[in-house]
Amino acid sequence: PGKPAGGGGAEGAPAQQPPSSAPPAPGASNGQDAGKNPIEEARAVRQAPALMPKDPKNQQEAAAAQAAQQKALAALACAPNAADPLEGNDLPNQPLVTCGDKDATKYVLGPEIIPGTEIANANSGYDQQRGQWIVDLGFKSAGGKTWGDFTSANIGKQAAFVLDTDVVSAPTVQNAILGGNTQITGKFTQTDAKNLADILKYGSLPLSFDSSDATTVSATLGYASLQAGLIAGAIGLAVVFIYCLFYYRLLGILTIWSLVLSGLLVYAVLVLLGRWIGYTLDLAGVAGLIIAIGITADSFVIYFERLKDEIREGRTFRSAVPRGWSRARRTILASDAVSFLAAAILYIIAVGDVQGFAFTLGMSTVLDLVVVYLVTHPLVAMVSTSKSKFLSNPRNLGLGAVQKLGSQRKSTRPAPGRRANVKEA
Repeated sequence: PGKPAGGGGAEGAPAQQPPSSAPPAPGASNGQDAGKNPIEEARAVRQAPALMPKDPKNQQEAAAAQAAQQKALAALACAPNAADPLEGNDLPNQPLVTCGDKDATKYVLGPEIIPGTEIANANSGYDQQRGQWIVDLGFKSAGGKTWGDFTSANIGKQAAFVLDTDVVSAPTVQNAILGGNTQITGKFTQTDAKNLADILKYGSLPLSFDSSDATTVSATLGYASLQAGLIAGAIGLAVVFIYCLFYYRLLGILTIWSLVLSGLLVYAVLVLLGRWIGYTLDLAGVAGLIIAIGITADSFVIYFERLKDEIREGRTFRSAVPRGWSRARRTILASDAVSFLAAAILYIIAVGDVQGFAFTLGMSTVLDLVVVYLVTHPLVAMVSTSKSKFLSNPRNLGLGAVQKLGSQRKSTRPAPGRRANVKEA
């Protein structure tokens, strides 16, 4: 949003000329001279007070104004997508030479008579009687009075509605319009009418932007912080690896493979997001990934502890895998669902760096489910059905003590179909 839509005219009648390809008049500035401010240079030519005669009845002043207008019109090039140094920088209390009608016409406008903030509403509609699309425009009280005075004094002349120095509409005043409500007609299509109504309605809003979060970090400090975060993540991952190998042995190796695969998936997703939507990993995101290591390892711990529970009941490792997975997956789903829900809520209500933390945490939680369901469980099931003596040895799986306890319970359990008798010693 730039300058609000407003209206003005050179004595109510803007001069119009078709775009000219002639070179600028001698002495006219092209806005590109070295050492000159392009805004001030454009104002000196296209907003010069001499563009409007102080006394329109004075032939000498009118001739001088006409010469200044021709000079400004010759210096102005109306082209699609052309940069205008006066866009958002024009002075509303001065005349203006500008483009309009989709850069098809040049206009000489007088000072602003109504600021865009005086526009109350604008809506497009279809006039059944005229059989054409129209735009209904309403002014606030002060703007409505000014508009009524202007239209009363300038019947048959034009008024320009301007947004960012571009004339979006230059209707001819057909009669005095009192009461603050007016109607713009023309050869509009439905799209043209809606676009004009939107420009008049939303272009007139006085908008301001407040910074909600701003952090300035030097390149050295940012690199050092990122390096410290990555080192912390590597140390945490190494501790998890050592714990898994010490406590679960061969199953710990499966855990390590699963964690490595999970890390590769996270990296791949971050690369794809970086290419698709320009996502960059910040320090808060690194923290989210470090916490995700613990969440992923927790899923493996839940699964393996369920296996131990089944083996303590006297079952073999092969028969304990499907039963332990059936019990563990419900707990894993519930745990990851809570983590993902927390990350989603945090992402919605938070701003700035906290959103980066929540995003990576939620993404890693989803990938944890993918790895546990598609990698960890199939690998454990493959090991349980393996005919290798090394793989089937409970001691190599970190289940030796648990299986020994299960065997003892199984040997002391009464045989099926027989009752245990209790006798006095």
